[in-house]
Amino acid sequence: MNETLERWSTRRAFILAVTGAAVGLGNIWRFPYITGENGGAVFLLLYVAFVLLLGLPMMMAEILVGRAGRRSPMQSLGHLAHQAGASRHWRWLGLFGALTVFCILSFYSVVSGWSIEFLVASVNGDFVGRSAAEIGAGFDAFLADPGRLTLNHTLFLAMTMLVVAAGVAKGLEKLNNLLMPMLYGLLLVLAGYAATTEGFGPALSWLFLPDVSAVTPVVMLQAMGHAFFTLAVGACALMAYGAYMPDHQSLPRAAAAVAMLDVAVALLAGIAIFSVVFAQGMDPGEGPGLMFVTLPVAFAELPGGPLWLSLFFLLLLLATWTSSINLAEPMVATLQGWGLGRGQASAVVGLAVWGLGMLSVLSFSSLAETRVLFGMNPFELVSTIPPEIFLPLGGLLIAIFAAWVMPEQASLRALDAGPGGFRLWRNLVRWVSIPLTLVVLAAGLI
Repeated sequence: MNETLERWSTRRAFILAVTGAAVGLGNIWRFPYITGENGGAVFLLLYVAFVLLLGLPMMMAEILVGRAGRRSPMQSLGHLAHQAGASRHWRWLGLFGALTVFCILSFYSVVSGWSIEFLVASVNGDFVGRSAAEIGAGFDAFLADPGRLTLNHTLFLAMTMLVVAAGVAKGLEKLNNLLMPMLYGLLLVLAGYAATTEGFGPALSWLFLPDVSAVTPVVMLQAMGHAFFTLAVGACALMAYGAYMPDHQSLPRAAAAVAMLDVAVALLAGIAIFSVVFAQGMDPGEGPGLMFVTLPVAFAELPGGPLWLSLFFLLLLLATWTSSINLAEPMVATLQGWGLGRGQASAVVGLAVWGLGMLSVLSFSSLAETRVLFGMNPFELVSTIPPEIFLPLGGLLIAIFAAWVMPEQASLRALDAGPGGFRLWRNLVRWVSIPLTLVVLAAGLI
């Protein structure tokens, strides 16, 4: 149970790495369609509020545990529980987090593989002149083809695990330092293009002028759940990254920077997407098909549409790539804690995730009618239960451990915010974030 020797080389590297863990499908695919389904500006306002009250304090709690333990998630939890005189069974929370991201990455890799297919199709101009019905039928045919899904799933997962196998400095850090600025550059270019369309003004009004009468309990629950999901809290990925955090970096400032960058991605993606949707007179509430059916139709009808659509799917691929790399890290760190080398651990994780992901691949064809639990096929099961129940449960237990169980001095040192800042954070976690997480968890169970 020795401390990890690996560290992020700079404070900027840590912020980009955690941002890479947070930014992904939740920002660029889920945020636009869930905002479209829940009233636009009202949802956005609630989402930002819950990022501050729920997501940010919980993110700090998870990073804090990793920084204080300086070990793999399982070892950090066991070590700190021993210091506090608490049950060593807390260490199993690290294994629960690894199993959670194992399930999530298995379907995440499959869905992220779709962006490879759509990027190639966009570059080839395959969507030009096709109706929404034709594009929708093409998408359905793609999902029903296990060979194409397997190829993209395999390619995407190989891209992911090769980077993880290279290690913190040579793999994760180098790629995050390259791809995250590229991702923001692409977002700014797409938002700049959106500003030239007729839908830019309506999109801004719809996103930033809230109708308070649209606030409902369902909208509030959706905003709470998304604020939790989008910051990658609850799976011990941030705990693994906290173990590599530089010694003299302010955790609150770093976490606040990550939260702002994460929200900025969602906002820029929303502006780019809804400007195009409104420019074509389409419905922003199209649901999950907004990304893979509505957008190809909308972009194809605009000047230079194939180029901009290609850039958009390149952006989606980069975002999901960085996020999947960071999802894989806690699993690899857990196996390293059991004595495996990083290369061996990465190979084991990659093969296991690929195997479970094949159940998701087949869920759109031969296993489409197979019901595993609760009337769901394998893809529906792994894309619902882990993100909606396991993540909030893991986040809740991590927050309880950080705010109630850990030795106070260890928490105080790891947070590095002074006694006043520490009391503010702990009270916010204890009396605001934990109750809100219980609401998110209860909503997922209902």
